[in-house]
Amino acid sequence: MAALDKNLKQRIVGALVLVALAVIFLPMLFSRPDDLRQVVVDAPAIPKTPEMQPVTQEPVIVPEAEPLPDEPQIEETATISATPEVVSPATVDSPVAVPPVSRLDANSLPVTWSVQLASLATRASAEELQQKLRSKGYNAYVRTFEDKNRVLVGPVVDRAAAEKLRDLLGHQMNLKGFIVRFVPEPL
Repeated sequence: MAALDKNLKQRIVGALVLVALAVIFLPMLFSRPDDLRQVVVDAPAIPKTPEMQPVTQEPVIVPEAEPLPDEPQIEETATISATPEVVSPATVDSPVAVPPVSRLDANSLPVTWSVQLASLATRASAEELQQKLRSKGYNAYVRTFEDKNRVLVGPVVDRAAAEKLRDLLGHQMNLKGFIVRFVPEPL
């Protein structure tokens, strides 16, 4: 008798499922699209874009950066050791005013600094190092000079900030660099 009850239960459940499907899908088959349910959007046409006036670009002549009077000239092959300036107590107490340090050179270019990290023979390897530095968040760029591709980071406004940047790059990226004056790229 238990087997008969099991078969009867399965048939009743199957019939209920078929009835539920019929209740859901039969109205969809016999209904027609309602005209009231259609949405018509009456939007204005896209306005015409105004024509752009032609722009003429005049070349900008960037003067060469003049070295500062107290700026040491750094070459890649030379090693410069700076000796600290000794200040006597008489100089500290004197009322002579010290002129403020100018942030512009003789050509009115801003005095900014960069850290040179490498001078590579191939442009591809220089760009690879540049992308590696940029992925770490550094403002890296490549300059070509005398068939060498220099990888630099910067510019920064303050020489002290450039020194901190050099030390940070040495610690994080294991790259030993030196500080150079930032020179805008000629056009």
